[in-house]
Amino acid sequence: MASSFLSNPISFALPTNPLRRRSSSLPCSPTLRRGGDRNRGVLAMGGDFLGDFGARDPFPAEIESNFCENIVGNWDTEHKILIPNLAALSLAQQSCQPISPSQPPLPFEEAEKLLRKVVGWRLVDGDGGTRLQCLWKARDYGCGIELINRIYRVVDEAGHYPDLHLEHPNQVRAELWTASIGGLSLNDFIVAAKIDEIKTLDLLPKKRIWA
Repeated sequence: MASSFLSNPISFALPTNPLRRRSSSLPCSPTLRRGGDRNRGVLAMGGDFLGDFGARDPFPAEIESNFCENIVGNWDTEHKILIPNLAALSLAQQSCQPISPSQPPLPFEEAEKLLRKVVGWRLVDGDGGTRLQCLWKARDYGCGIELINRIYRVVDEAGHYPDLHLEHPNQVRAELWTASIGGLSLNDFIVAAKIDEIKTLDLLPKKRIWA
């Protein structure tokens, strides 16, 4: 014999959520009606009953604090979408800017602060002043070439190029500095941060798993 959706007459109330605004056509505490009609049983619970699972009644102190109005806001609350300024963007999200030859290089203290925002890079001394340097150990020669190609695609879009070297054994070295000012500029750190976002896991040596 075919069984109905609800074989025994039951009735229960779902917990109400004080933060949800309900339509006036739906009851605040929907109950499941008796009977075996599948559609009637579901419709009687209200169209949004799934959103109430896990809710609780507010504490008296919460009601006294009028927390609903403070959190949800009134019907005439003004909402604004604020666009973050340049200072709020991460280095990788910023764009390189033209550098004037008369612009001084970044002070060493400022370079050290920016160094904390990039991964795997270090400050080294070079012929053109202080440089940013990063080393990668590739799995083989082909992976080293592929890593250089991936770096090139990123820096070509940024318009600021590092020195790239493929060294034995399969080591890739990248150095960034702004030659026109004889040292480091913000552009060097922006490009370093963009390079940090390159996926390199498939190009690095595979770790040995010891049994």
